[in-house]
Amino acid sequence: MESETNEHSKAMGIKEILKILPHRYPFLLVDKIISYDLEAGVINGVKNATMNEAFFQGHFPDAPIMPGVLILEALAQVGGVLAHLKGYTTKIAVLLNVNNAKFRNPVRPGDTLFLRCEGIHFSSKGGRVKATASVNDKIAVEAEIGFALVDKQQI
Repeated sequence: MESETNEHSKAMGIKEILKILPHRYPFLLVDKIISYDLEAGVINGVKNATMNEAFFQGHFPDAPIMPGVLILEALAQVGGVLAHLKGYTTKIAVLLNVNNAKFRNPVRPGDTLFLRCEGIHFSSKGGRVKATASVNDKIAVEAEIGFALVDKQQI
């Protein structure tokens, strides 16, 4: 018996993410997409924060925490995947602005960072998402992230 796949249960591994995002190590900050719902405009991703990350070596070495701007970048990348899935496949989402960012709890080595983006607006020129990063159901970062959609040939 074949199982039915719906928009709520779709996942995406790293190989599929690499086909969508132009980022590569050390700037690819999404390990997998665990679910998305295109009708609702929601996507959920994961970043595993390991001690092997270069930023932990220099960002408070005696008490390492993930830099907040990198958490914002991880959220923006998940938003970029959402834009691609919404049909903007010949364009790349480029960070335009961040509004109302709040840094609530630290992300430490060993944490699994859950990245959630809810689409607020999408057009052929850009978009905006409401983004939340959390660890163990505690919000680490929340923000509204705006991006421009740029033709891949212009990058």
